[in-house]
Amino acid sequence: MQKTLTKVLPHDDFEEDSGVVLQMVSFQLGDEVFAIDILVVQEIIRLLDITQVPNAPHFVEGVVNLRGKVIPIINLRVRFGLAGTEPTKDTRIVVVEIADMILGFIVDSVEEVLRLSEECIEPPPPTSRGGAEECHKGVGRVNGCLVLLLDLERLFSHRSFA
Repeated sequence: MQKTLTKVLPHDDFEEDSGVVLQMVSFQLGDEVFAIDILVVQEIIRLLDITQVPNAPHFVEGVVNLRGKVIPIINLRVRFGLAGTEPTKDTRIVVVEIADMILGFIVDSVEEVLRLSEECIEPPPPTSRGGAEECHKGVGRVNGCLVLLLDLERLFSHRSFA
């Protein structure tokens, strides 16, 4: 059951004077909602023709030419070990700049910009496989719904492309 974030998570779910407020871009992969810091997002675009790159890691779909720049495109579903799906009209590429690297990653849909109080964020839970703490900054709680906050620098570090 896919839920629309805008119906579940209101923009102002906390008091304005409650401390530090983070602005995050939220997106969906399957039924799960993820968010990243808005400051790393350069743009959000529709799915483009992707040129495959031989011998690339399994989660790299290939590269695209975006206004004269060749950027790698990551399939986030594959990177997270989720089942693949066919692109839809809502499928997007989120273009980000992290650690002096510009790349894009494919998501099922982009939802909205969330404003989360730091008080609503908990550390990522420990997992037996060691996965969550490697790429999650924390878990945001908003109206009983959980939003997984991604650490893109860890998720897309140079060692992950090795």
